[in-house]
Amino acid sequence: RNSLMPTAVLAGFLLLILRSVGAIDISTDFLEIITYHALALGFIAMSLRIPEKANKGSVALQGAKSGALIVSTYLIQAFIGLVISIVLALTIMPELFPAAGILLPMAYGQGPGQSNNVGTTYEALGMTGGRSFGLTLAATGYLVACVVGVIYLNVLHRKKKLNKVSDKEDVSGSVTVDMFQDKNEIPISQSIDKFSIQVALVILVYLFTYLVTWGLSSLLGVILPGMADTLSTLLWGFNFIIGSALAILVRVVMGKLKKHKIMNHQYQNNYLLNRISGLAFDIMIIAGIASINISDLSGLWVPFILMAVLGGIGTFYYLKWICKKVCPNYFYESFFSMFGMLTGTISSGILLLREVDPEMKTNASNDLITGSSFGIIFGIPMLLLVSFAAGGMYASVISLVLVTVYLIGLLLFMLKVKGKKSAQSTETEVSAETVEVTDVGGGEDNPTE
Repeated sequence: RNSLMPTAVLAGFLLLILRSVGAIDISTDFLEIITYHALALGFIAMSLRIPEKANKGSVALQGAKSGALIVSTYLIQAFIGLVISIVLALTIMPELFPAAGILLPMAYGQGPGQSNNVGTTYEALGMTGGRSFGLTLAATGYLVACVVGVIYLNVLHRKKKLNKVSDKEDVSGSVTVDMFQDKNEIPISQSIDKFSIQVALVILVYLFTYLVTWGLSSLLGVILPGMADTLSTLLWGFNFIIGSALAILVRVVMGKLKKHKIMNHQYQNNYLLNRISGLAFDIMIIAGIASINISDLSGLWVPFILMAVLGGIGTFYYLKWICKKVCPNYFYESFFSMFGMLTGTISSGILLLREVDPEMKTNASNDLITGSSFGIIFGIPMLLLVSFAAGGMYASVISLVLVTVYLIGLLLFMLKVKGKKSAQSTETEVSAETVEVTDVGGGEDNPTE
């Protein structure tokens, strides 16, 4: 508790050590499969929850801004990475692939999957050890998310700016009848237990997710055979977004059926759905950390160290600045969730978020979902740059310029586009039980000033 290191992280590193010394024989592929499915199940459970009433325009705008925030962080990382790789290629490492810096946002921003794909592609185009380089950066990014995130949590706690989850007295005793039984909700146990209903809903939505993803992937193979492999990989990689969208659709349909008296009871229970998502995320965190496999970098240590260190520093300070602008009402939750996701994976973002918002009461968890959805749209130019930058030194320099221009455009959108004043009042306020800002002196870290 004093270290603020989540038990799931300790369990993940313990399993990683036991795997490394040969005490436990668990394949990396198996752990990656667990991580993959647990991520989707956790987000489906979160998306099935009955939300509090909010302004629809505000939700859409905040989702778009969250997507722009995510992609702008990719661009910051791409800028840092390209500057490093171009400068090294022009000076002490002429043999270095000039576009190698693009692997930084692929690894830190998007995780092992995309860094593996892009690294393999670059390796085929002439980058020696491209796949190893990308995967190792992704593993390091996950460590940055956990270690730096936890250290910063402790720093804020010591400065009395952030309360630990463990500061609350008797958290397990906070469950009330109101939390467990909403109005017109199904009984706790009748012909089928209420918890069984929640599990059935999650699994049913995940079945829909598989069928929809499979259908879209097959359709792409017919319509766009040349791009089918790349787009299909993206579809399966973002299955948690498709699952979340379908869960929201199911939730809306069930709400309409209840509104028109076709369905008499509310079947979802937010408390139990939170418990399901919590279990899924705990399992995902353990499996995700234990699956880390750092490969031999074979001569790429200099760019690796520079990108890992400067990429982490740049991401930290950029998010600390932009999250205050975009999410002032829940700055800390937004910062920790985004920093965890944009240095590691969504699992590490959820890990840090749960330390400051264990019940996912703020909009930070929703921003991860809606932001990732909008991020796909905003990220299309970024994916085009990945291919263009591989054309040599000249293409890499042009890509650096284009990254800068696009970054400025996204910043203008986030900082200048405003919603209606009424929408601002509907933003979820920071829970006094979870986060407490006590710096009333108007310091830099006080986002409410």
